[in-house]
Amino acid sequence: MPAVTVSDVSALPRVPQAGPTDLDRGVRSVTTAPRGVEGEGFPVRRAFQGVDLRDLDPFLHMDQMGEVEYAPGEPKGTSWHPHRGFETVTYIIDGTFEHGDSHGGGGTITDGDTQWMTAGSGLLHIERPPEALVRSGGLFHGLQLWVNLPRADKWLPPKYQDLRGGESALVATPDGGALLRVIAGDVAGVSGPGSTHTPMAMVHATVSPGARLRLPWPRAYNALVYVLSGAGTVGADRRPVRTGQLAVFGPGDVVTVDGNTAQESRHPGLDVVVLGGQPIREPVAWAGPFVMNTEAEVYQAFEDYQRGRLGVVPSDHVPHGSLPGSFN
Repeated sequence: MPAVTVSDVSALPRVPQAGPTDLDRGVRSVTTAPRGVEGEGFPVRRAFQGVDLRDLDPFLHMDQMGEVEYAPGEPKGTSWHPHRGFETVTYIIDGTFEHGDSHGGGGTITDGDTQWMTAGSGLLHIERPPEALVRSGGLFHGLQLWVNLPRADKWLPPKYQDLRGGESALVATPDGGALLRVIAGDVAGVSGPGSTHTPMAMVHATVSPGARLRLPWPRAYNALVYVLSGAGTVGADRRPVRTGQLAVFGPGDVVTVDGNTAQESRHPGLDVVVLGGQPIREPVAWAGPFVMNTEAEVYQAFEDYQRGRLGVVPSDHVPHGSLPGSFN
């Protein structure tokens, strides 16, 4: 499953060793993501469901999309839908997704690529598998993360960052037992390609069976570890975790993840996403695809959408197999 691999881990920069006074973060909670469907019917795990928004801040929502092996004709996406007031981060591990918007932006992301969309003041957006994948079927697996914007940035003009998998900063643990792909933020002495409005970090880590990751983490950030696949433990007290579970850490300087010696035959290691950011600590008014600071701003967003002020579907865009009204 790892979307980006290297032939020689020993040639990579190393995660710095934690200092003698650095504090390992304890684990405050472990929750299991319920299953659901999104868009036109693709399967997801709701990674953050049941977790207090104050523990997630500046993050709002995350879906693990798949992992699913589609038969021919089965791949699905979303219909056109609006967003305002936050950012969507779509990370494709396996498969291909096309994206487009009412401003004429868009592109294709595939194994290891990330599409980082700042919705800002608002736009219409669509994500879907390409026609070739619909015809052939195939493996599809990814994440979509919603990152809140501070009040001062909610009205920024929309923009994209198309981050290629090969642009991710790569780093390994001192013994080579864990490979990290830094998508955004400054982690372990390297910087990911994603540009963020709120200080944050996003890392995809693969921990080999029996290996340990002790990752220095900014004390000002919260810390979340979501298990994409495999089994292991988290925190200094080694709380058990498995596929589809989210660990919320307490304060400290180091995030610890251990891979179990025995793993699933399909996946050779424990794959996790490590997330953290500096909390915004502003009021959140959230309804469907709009995340603002007040209810009045949310009502205004719905009115603007209904009046066409967030844009219109490009006349040359023919959505294949889309259904109106999905707000992924």
